[in-house]
Amino acid sequence: MSDVPARFLRACRREPTDCTPVWLMRQAGRFLPEYRALRARHGFLELCKTPPLAAEVTLLPIRRFAVDAAILFADILLILEPMGVGLEFAKGDGPVIHRPVRTRADVERLARVPASVALPFVLEAIHLVRAELGDRVPLIGFAGAPFTLASYLIEGRGSRHYVHTKTLMYREPQAWHALMERLVEATVDYVRAQVAAGVEAVQLFDSWVGCLGPDDYRTYVLPHMRAALGAIVQTGVPVIHFGTGTGALLELMRAAGGDVIGLDWRVDLAEAWGRLGADVGVQGNLDPVALFAPPDEIHRQVARILERAGGRRGHIFNLGHGVLPETPVAHVAALIDAVHELSAR
Repeated sequence: MSDVPARFLRACRREPTDCTPVWLMRQAGRFLPEYRALRARHGFLELCKTPPLAAEVTLLPIRRFAVDAAILFADILLILEPMGVGLEFAKGDGPVIHRPVRTRADVERLARVPASVALPFVLEAIHLVRAELGDRVPLIGFAGAPFTLASYLIEGRGSRHYVHTKTLMYREPQAWHALMERLVEATVDYVRAQVAAGVEAVQLFDSWVGCLGPDDYRTYVLPHMRAALGAIVQTGVPVIHFGTGTGALLELMRAAGGDVIGLDWRVDLAEAWGRLGADVGVQGNLDPVALFAPPDEIHRQVARILERAGGRRGHIFNLGHGVLPETPVAHVAALIDAVHELSAR
């Protein structure tokens, strides 16, 4: 494999690369006109559950941009539907859990179904994508981290204050830990199935864990993330451990594990990498809103982040979160080109 297809995987392993690899969270999302055209004809869950459609969406940005990795089109909540909680993607409201988990009895009722049985459409989409990608770029699989999945299950929908989630943690810690153990088991099984199907790296999304302080993370999350990441690392593929609003949790996230730690835009990359240590890669960390700026400003922002990375091995350029729907397509192309041109050595 030449350096271009291997660039992303080499960076995950902190090996030398010819330039900094770049991919974008939600790079196959609503900012692409091709995706919007598909969504006009198909519901979101229909896209996720129809392997040829999921594969097509995954490949859209690979055909348009010089990104260094593809990420599978799916959703972190697909793993919850087979548990019997009533998942719906309601128009205008986002994902809704119709039977939230609020007690130990609710936890005990969660169905246990292997990913190979419950989510075969995801695994088939992986096969289809890999068949078309060949050696062009690696394919990233992903899953939700146990805390973020638990929060969706408990809150029932998006939340600002996570009142139900934290109440269960504090009032019924045994129920909380039982739920987290169940979600670790399901997540590890799901990721192993993705790796067996052909993904070459995995990102664990802990999108909501930034709502916790360090003490709560240490008590209620760290043991479970250690268990999950420790098992996933044994698959042999690189693992990216990503969260948002986690500036106060970086050292604890590093202790939990992962080959690469994802950084959002609220932290200075150089300072954060110093806190994490030189023995781990970092991913990030441009503010997604910067893509609305003129191309010359995007170029300046890219240069700033690359300067913070200092040419160290193990930097993967990405946004601090996903591409926003209204983002100009040409600005995404300008970002990707700027990363490669400015970091080439």
